[in-house]
Amino acid sequence: MKIITLCGSTKFKEQFEQANAFLTLQGNIVIGLAFFEQSEGFEITEQQAELLGNLHFRKIDISDEIFVIDVNGYIGSSTKREIEYAKEKGKAIRYYSNGEIPANVF
Repeated sequence: MKIITLCGSTKFKEQFEQANAFLTLQGNIVIGLAFFEQSEGFEITEQQAELLGNLHFRKIDISDEIFVIDVNGYIGSSTKREIEYAKEKGKAIRYYSNGEIPANVF
């Protein structure tokens, strides 16, 4: 059993849910996002965005690895920072775009 933090753009809610289900059914503890501001149309302030970013770094700290939701290879600036942070901390990094997760989990 591993602790895995999901990272990626909040516009990919469906893929986050798919990855969460797949990785959980493999017996992992999966840490996701609190909400999907881009997918769900939430407006957040710069201060809130900074808070969420710092919280995500703490999630990475307690994880064995991160799983990057990079649909069609898309990695935004926040996700790039999370990947670099995970590398600095010696965390394993896997990518959604590698096709490891089947389209129909259930």
